[in-house]
Amino acid sequence: MLMTETLGPLVGHVHSDDLPWVDAGPVGLQVLRVSADTWVVRNRFRAGFQLPKHKHTGGVHAYTFSGRWQYAEYGIDYVGGTFIYEPPGSIHTLTILEDSDILFVIEGAFIEFAPDGSISGVTDGESTLNAYYALCDAAGIPRPEGILQ
Repeated sequence: MLMTETLGPLVGHVHSDDLPWVDAGPVGLQVLRVSADTWVVRNRFRAGFQLPKHKHTGGVHAYTFSGRWQYAEYGIDYVGGTFIYEPPGSIHTLTILEDSDILFVIEGAFIEFAPDGSISGVTDGESTLNAYYALCDAAGIPRPEGILQ
């Protein structure tokens, strides 16, 4: 018996060369995908950069293309070729030891903590996309149309 498949929705795709890099201080940012529950960004961090202590409401997958970084709380160096998974709710402080190029697939929101432990900020896919567009505008770069939704 021959079985035929019905094509489902088209596979979305974007080429990183079609999306501009923007600078947010010591961080280069490229947004690849934003949906209601997941956002995908690629960051180029300069050595010495550190994010505030934070957690995510969902899981985070990350792949390091190059460089060396760690979470200050764990003391494990992640180098080019390393894939990591952060379970929802893990609390950590991303610390860049060498210039690094990292892809993040982030589910949910990013909750930033002040030194006293209070919540100092919340970032999600929509706010990241808005910041990316604002950085494009400020740099005179046309807003890209290829970001997956």
